Amino acid sequence: MTLDELDDWLDTYGRAWEGKDSDAFIGCFAPDALYAWGPWDEPLRGRGAIRERFERATARQEAVRFGHEPLAITPNERGIARWWVSMTIPADGTVEEDEGIFLVSLDADGRCTEFREWWNGRSRPA
Repeated sequence: MTLDELDDWLDTYGRAWEGKDSDAFIGCFAPDALYAWGPWDEPLRGRGAIRERFERATARQEAVRFGHEPLAITPNERGIARWWVSMTIPADGTVEEDEGIFLVSLDADGRCTEFREWWNGRSRPA
C-alpha cells in the first residue's frame, strides 16, 4: 500500500459516509473484513454486520462533512490516517464533531480487510 492508495480509499470511504450510501460504503470492504468501530466496541466481522451498523449510525446523521490526512504506511502494510467529521443530529438539534485515527489494511484489490478507529468527539448546539 502507498499513501496515494490510502488517500484514494479514504476519499471513497468519505464520499460514501457523506452520501449515506451503504452500497458504496460496503464496497470499500472485503467480504470478511474486520471493522472495530471504536476502542470499546466488539469488532464487527463481514459486510452484513458492517452495513447494518453503518445504516443505523447514519440514519441519525445529516449534513455529514468528512476529511482526512494520510499519515504513514507501516512496515506491515497498514495505513495510518487522521480523520475528522462534522454532522448535524436532527433528533437533538446538535452538531457533532469527531476526530481520530484510522488503521487500515487493504487487499490487492484495494478493499479493506481490517479497519480500526479511535476517536474523540464533542457536541454543540446547531
